[in-house]
Amino acid sequence: MPITLSRRSFLASTAAGGLIALHPFSLRAAAGQAHLRLMETTDLHVHVYPYDYYADREVDTVGLSRTASIVNEIRAEATNSLLLDNGDFLQGNPMGDYIAYERGMKEGDSHPVITAMNTVGIEASTLGNHEFNYGLEFLTKALAGSGFPVVCANITKPGSSETLLEPYVILEREITDGAGESHPIKIGIIGFVPPQVMNWDRKHLEGNVEARDIVTTARALVPEMKEKGADIVIALSHSGIGSADETDMMENASVPLAAVDGIDCILTGHSHLVFPSSTYADFAAVDAEAGTIHGKPAAMAGFWGSHLGLIDLMLERDGSSWRVTGHSAEARPISKREEDRTITALVEGDAAVLEAVKAEHEATLEYVRRAVGTTAVPLHSYFALVADDPSVQIVSNAQTWYIAQMMEGTEWEGLPILSAAAPFKAGGRGGPEYYTDVAPGAVAIKNVADLYLYPNTVRAVAITGAQVKDWLERSAGMFNQIEPGAQDATLLNPDFPSYNFDIMDGVTYQIDLSQPSKYGPKGELENPDANRIVNLQFEGQPIDPAQKFVVATNNYRAGGGGTFPGADGSTIIFEGPDTNRDVIVRYIVDKGEIAPAADANWTFAPLEGTTVLFETGSKAADYAASVKGVTIEPAGDGADGFAAFRITL
Repeated sequence: MPITLSRRSFLASTAAGGLIALHPFSLRAAAGQAHLRLMETTDLHVHVYPYDYYADREVDTVGLSRTASIVNEIRAEATNSLLLDNGDFLQGNPMGDYIAYERGMKEGDSHPVITAMNTVGIEASTLGNHEFNYGLEFLTKALAGSGFPVVCANITKPGSSETLLEPYVILEREITDGAGESHPIKIGIIGFVPPQVMNWDRKHLEGNVEARDIVTTARALVPEMKEKGADIVIALSHSGIGSADETDMMENASVPLAAVDGIDCILTGHSHLVFPSSTYADFAAVDAEAGTIHGKPAAMAGFWGSHLGLIDLMLERDGSSWRVTGHSAEARPISKREEDRTITALVEGDAAVLEAVKAEHEATLEYVRRAVGTTAVPLHSYFALVADDPSVQIVSNAQTWYIAQMMEGTEWEGLPILSAAAPFKAGGRGGPEYYTDVAPGAVAIKNVADLYLYPNTVRAVAITGAQVKDWLERSAGMFNQIEPGAQDATLLNPDFPSYNFDIMDGVTYQIDLSQPSKYGPKGELENPDANRIVNLQFEGQPIDPAQKFVVATNNYRAGGGGTFPGADGSTIIFEGPDTNRDVIVRYIVDKGEIAPAADANWTFAPLEGTTVLFETGSKAADYAASVKGVTIEPAGDGADGFAAFRITL
């Protein structure tokens, strides 16, 4: 039950415990009027502790335990409140994998994120797409421990209108008005998940459930909820804020959903963003400042517990029912990024939540520090900027493996799949120790953070052979133009970030350093006639400029990050629900032993009598002789602790 306080008891509590700012709706409410505060968590992805299990360290930006610390304070700002979750709680970090793959869920077991949600006081939730990642049997066992209803309206049993879970719930509560009088209220809660789960988790769902369109389902069921007496209807939309133009089976359907008659407010998620915020300033039917969609209040609470979404409703009795007469929305953060980009924690972890899952947290630490597979070759990035490299190869292998599965049953099935990946830890401003270096043998989950630094999610784009070439031309801006015959010229452009040096796996090519870069530092076209990429081939034949390819990449690149030709957001054909890190872990678990030996699918075009110098970490000397496709030799000490190496072109 939500906390309900009369104004008198509220003021008494604040006098005893310190001043708390009461929301204007609670201050203004009169007899027959009531302030109801809705609080939202979303996309928790098993982040209970403020801990990055990949990096094996505490962090201040995540964790339901931190979010829980502000719940009681925020409850106290309102006379009546309700705490809801918007899905994607069951999978998404190593704790989730530990429970699913290691400990398991026996009958009667409690899943740690469910335990935490019970401890915080979640009163209803919906399913997110990641709830299906471990299969329906696991999901059923996990939900059995919830002390709150979990609803989902648009996933049904095969050939039936019967839903997998209850499509909605009507909570019967008591609400306190401005005069301190208590009244009954019926709060309808209906939940939705992207229908794309049928593709994302095909192996678990095909033949077992079916997905229906979100908006069509809402139009059918919301009137039914009103007929059953729901005074207000809250949509838990695990679906992003996207186009206002309704299309069949939309993934990000929250804008058309908000237009459905009878829905009073909408709690959104899935996109790992914050609403209200300027991110949505130019979206049709969205008021990013007021926090409304089609004039109805809405909130999105970030991800991993980073924010608590808030919608405040002023309700007024209308005969025997209630109606919304005023509203506001915001998202309250648990941390703050300072001007120098450091992070300041705004709250500490809630002791009760931390204690509730302490055993599982400690078991997860043991899990991430233990091997999940083995590598037969060293995974290092010392030469990632000058030759095909094992640390990038493993990322490309995993991305290709994943996207091949995701393309099954789609219109893109059968197209050749390429993979674009860049080295992240490659020295530079990070210093001479800033390189990936995983020795042959056991690979632990936390090693994956060394292979892939950022929590990006997987994307796929469909582009032509001509766009593949220009993508690589943009990437080749990593190198300075070299005069043929030059001796010990400086190879690397220090202003070009390594994360923009994409290697394209699945094709072979050479880079002609005598040519100028076609694109400038920010992706602007500088030399239209330049052709650094030569001998570009697919399956041993010159690439057809008109041929279509699927390219596996990440959300940053596919959405326009780095300004790469063919990757401006318009060519995206698949938006994966999984992080690239998670995909790498799954790939290693699936294969058992990996041997991502670099295959020298790219090299420098020969320049007779020419040598170049580059700097890398001093430990690179241990691996120089094994680099394929290029001749590398030590060239003394570099600057600031780096080592210099020479390439004969």
